[in-house]
Amino acid sequence: MNPVRPMTDTRPPLPPFSEETAIRKVRGAEDAWNTRDPEVCARVYTEDTRWRNRAEFPVGREEVKAFLQRKWARELDYRLIKELWAFGSHRIAVRFAYEWHDDSGHWFRSYGNENWLFTDAGFMQQRFASINDLPITEDQRLFHWPLGRRPDDHPGLSALGL
Repeated sequence: MNPVRPMTDTRPPLPPFSEETAIRKVRGAEDAWNTRDPEVCARVYTEDTRWRNRAEFPVGREEVKAFLQRKWARELDYRLIKELWAFGSHRIAVRFAYEWHDDSGHWFRSYGNENWLFTDAGFMQQRFASINDLPITEDQRLFHWPLGRRPDDHPGLSALGL
């Protein structure tokens, strides 16, 4: 188990982003979300973060935590891959896919895009996500690593043709 990381004044890598630091920021976000731990995930957002996620609009770290608790209570065996799409000084755009099943055992692959805005200290201030769900059969699944961090040698979205 990973030790709890205390809140710090910065969240590296910091803007302005280069391609290398943007890729590191994206992988860090992927790793955090693959923990499926709302406390771990919420640490990267500002206290007053603003989101759009499907039809929900959480504001603030506490609403984000509550949102993530609800999300992972219904999206079981969640595995996520994110990939850098574009970046600028304080902005990063990603595309992603994740696989999960509901409590009836029906599998889905959810595809989407996110636009992120960061503070100078590296915390995410805004997150706007657009997501679509595709029902899949269990034999159509592509994400088979053990729950948790995606192994470094597991293919990313482009390599999987997604």
